[in-house]
Amino acid sequence: MSARADFIIDVLSREFGELMALDPAAFRRKFRKMAASPFAFYRGSASLFYADLTGGFADDRFLDAQTSRVWIHGDLHAENFGTYMNSSGVLVFNVNDFDEAYVGPFSWDLKRFSASLALIGYQKALSDDNITALVKAFAQSYLIELRAIATGGDDAIGSITLETADGVLRRVLQEARLNTRVDLLAGQTTIDDYERRFSLADGVFEVDEATGSLVQAAFDDYLGTLPEQSRPLATKIKDIKLRKGVGIGSAGLPSYNLLLEGHTQALENDVIIYMKQAQVPAVARWIDDERVKAYFKHQGHRTAESQHALQAHADPWVGYTTLNGIGQLVAEVSPYAADLDWADVNEPDELLGVITDLGRAVARMHSVADDESTHDLVDFSTEETIVAAVDKDEKGFVDHLVEFAHRYGDQAREDHQDFVDVFRNGRLPGL
Repeated sequence: MSARADFIIDVLSREFGELMALDPAAFRRKFRKMAASPFAFYRGSASLFYADLTGGFADDRFLDAQTSRVWIHGDLHAENFGTYMNSSGVLVFNVNDFDEAYVGPFSWDLKRFSASLALIGYQKALSDDNITALVKAFAQSYLIELRAIATGGDDAIGSITLETADGVLRRVLQEARLNTRVDLLAGQTTIDDYERRFSLADGVFEVDEATGSLVQAAFDDYLGTLPEQSRPLATKIKDIKLRKGVGIGSAGLPSYNLLLEGHTQALENDVIIYMKQAQVPAVARWIDDERVKAYFKHQGHRTAESQHALQAHADPWVGYTTLNGIGQLVAEVSPYAADLDWADVNEPDELLGVITDLGRAVARMHSVADDESTHDLVDFSTEETIVAAVDKDEKGFVDHLVEFAHRYGDQAREDHQDFVDVFRNGRLPGL
């Protein structure tokens, strides 16, 4: 077995070792999903990516003290985009899933996304030239939008909504618009004796009275983290169930779903929120900045603050609390969430249009969390600082992302094969 395989074992064991010991079955499911394809492996191995960015793939030529200290998504791959209903009641297509967000180098987001493009392009049997064109389109649209925001002119296109989207992304928004709260409730609940309760299903478990009381107390504390002027009206808990995460990113983590009575007694207005244990983000293990680390009360606080920092008009339900002393993220299970399905986007021209829009979305995300926000971790204009750094050699920056995408895409495909061999031969400790 190669030295690279040993390195993969070491990184994954350090990242997941404690959780694997608590729930090895959940991690066997997680790792089997990661074994399905190089992209699935890449999605689940952010810790390996950042170990490489601070090791053999390190290159900081476009980073300085400020551009290394902006709010970043932390896991910006191609499948972390979708729709949400913002606090103004507008459907938006944007970056989602902020569980890994932190403060760090802006280019790490761009590199993680670019390498994911190379993997998706290879999976769709696109040529290297096609992949190069996609990465260039992403980088250039990111810079065009960021520059327009920095200059404050009318050239910035703005949020991707039903009014501004076309093609594939408009179709995703239209499909999300067809979703209803009634359908969401019908899929997760039943009505018994004229009252709504959660249905029991795979991965859904009853909660005993003592645990229910602890969750209720944590919920009461959570309400205090929401802005008073926008605090939701639904605050009465009707039912609580435990869900155990089985996805690539949530293996072994307990999560509670709470059914709340809506703003009227009509049962179709009930609301589902989740209270999920938050973890240390993979990127944080590779950033040595005590001021950032000390800013957050716990990981639930970090996740909620990050989402508010990176998402304009964020979901009004996003907040945080603690349960048994462990930080929790709280947010709504939204009926209006719809992800971009890459299986429906295959031809280079169609992909090019989508990628260009995603570049804009990432630029807006990076520009939100600066001196105009309420967060004092980043007290300068991120868009102006990033533009100034890249403008010294824009072509070099774009070419740098292209080269990285191809190089790391190749590495990830090799790593996937090593991972499969390691896993199937029982070399991952505890599994």
